[in-house]
Amino acid sequence: MRLQTIVGAALELPFSPDVRARITPRRRRLRLKNYDYGDTGAYFITICSHGRVCLFGGVQGGIMVMSPFGEVVAETWREQTEAASGTKTDEWIFMPNHFHAIVLIEAEEGGSRAAPTRALPRTVNAFKTVSAKRINQIRGSAGEPVWQRNYYEHIVRTAGELERIRNYIRGNPAKWDEDSENPQRLGAIWRTDRFGKL
Repeated sequence: MRLQTIVGAALELPFSPDVRARITPRRRRLRLKNYDYGDTGAYFITICSHGRVCLFGGVQGGIMVMSPFGEVVAETWREQTEAASGTKTDEWIFMPNHFHAIVLIEAEEGGSRAAPTRALPRTVNAFKTVSAKRINQIRGSAGEPVWQRNYYEHIVRTAGELERIRNYIRGNPAKWDEDSENPQRLGAIWRTDRFGKL
């Protein structure tokens, strides 16, 4: 098949949708279809650094010790959740390369949804954007990714589940040696080549 050209630019070959699906990687949908993430309730989220780089600090003796980048993202999280109407944080913790939090979305005063709260995805995206810009400003690397594109979320449905997640978050630093996000546990070398030592 001869390609048509327009001012020297080759047009794309007409692939059928089934062929395109096999050659184009797709991002897995992580959110529940038709669920309103602005609904009141508790949500457990985990956000990982890009490439799972240990950027936010390290764990020493079962205690998380924040790096300057970790301090920046912690302050950004506080600011973003305080600024978001109807959104509060329950338990949260930064780990060397990821972050866990329980986000509470509450009804506005008067019980009306006429003035909507900030939905969970908007809260997370605002946090990721602002913290990435701040970190990149410090390290002089504008536009470099700091976070993975997606994040994990879980809708907390019962009081017992909420308490189990709180305990998980509180105990996370003490279990860092066993954490699946710990690159040393996986036998990987911590990536310091790109970001320098913490």
